Amino acid sequence: MIFKTKKEKKFVFIERGEGHPMVLLHGLMGGLSNFEQMASYFAERGFKVYIPQLPIYDLPILNTNLTSIAKFVAKFIKQQVGKPATIVGNSMGGHIGLILTLANPELVHSLVLTGSSGLYEKSFGDSFPRKSDKEYIRKKTQEVFYDPSVASDELVDDVFSIVNDRMKGIKTVMLARSAIKHNMQNELPNIQCPTCLIWGKQDGVTPPDVAIEMSRLIPHSDLFWLDECGHAAMMEKPEEFSEILYNWLKTKV
Repeated sequence: MIFKTKKEKKFVFIERGEGHPMVLLHGLMGGLSNFEQMASYFAERGFKVYIPQLPIYDLPILNTNLTSIAKFVAKFIKQQVGKPATIVGNSMGGHIGLILTLANPELVHSLVLTGSSGLYEKSFGDSFPRKSDKEYIRKKTQEVFYDPSVASDELVDDVFSIVNDRMKGIKTVMLARSAIKHNMQNELPNIQCPTCLIWGKQDGVTPPDVAIEMSRLIPHSDLFWLDECGHAAMMEKPEEFSEILYNWLKTKV
C-alpha cells in the first residue's frame, strides 16, 4: 500500500489531498488497497479522499450487521470529515452507503455505487466447502473479476486467511447474510441525493440487472457501464472508472 494509514480515536483510515470530501467504502472481502489508484486520481484533482477501515471483524457478534457499520461510518464523517461527503461504495460498501444515506441524509452530498449489494447478490462469503484448498480460493477470487489476473497473489492470500480464520469466517457469513436479508427495494425511492452508478457489464456477483433496477428505483440517478469488467470496477478499470466519476461529479460539486 503506498499510503500511510492514520489512527485517530477508534478510526484507522487513509487521508489524501485537499478539497471536496470523498469517503470510499470497501466490500466484505475488500480492504483499503482496493481504492489505491482511484484515491491518487481524486487527491490530485481537488478532492480530499478518506478511506476508513471498516470494522468488519471488530464488532461484537450481536452487532455484526450492516446497520452497525453504517452507524460507524456516520460517526467517522461527523468526527473526521466534518461536512457532507461524496460516498463511494463497492459491493457491501455500496449497501452500507445506501443505509447511511437513508439514515443520515445530512451527511451525504452524493452517492456513488459500483457492484453494490442491496437488491440481490450471489453470495460470495456464504460457503467455502474447500477453504483449505488455496487453488480453489484463488479460482473463487478470480471469479469476482472479468480479468482473472486482477486477483493478485496478495489478494488471494488475504481472502485465504479470512476464510481460514474461524472468527473472521463466522463474521463474514453473518455480514453476507445481513446483506441478503436487508433488501432495500422499498427504500431506494426515498434517496434524494444525486446518485451515480458505475457497473461492470460482466459483474457476476451483482449482475447488470441489479444496476438497471437500482437506477430505476433511485430518483436522481445516472447509470454508466464499463465493458470487460466484473464486480470491482474501481480495481479492474481504475482510469475509466475515475474519469466517468470525475466528469459526473464536476457538475455536482
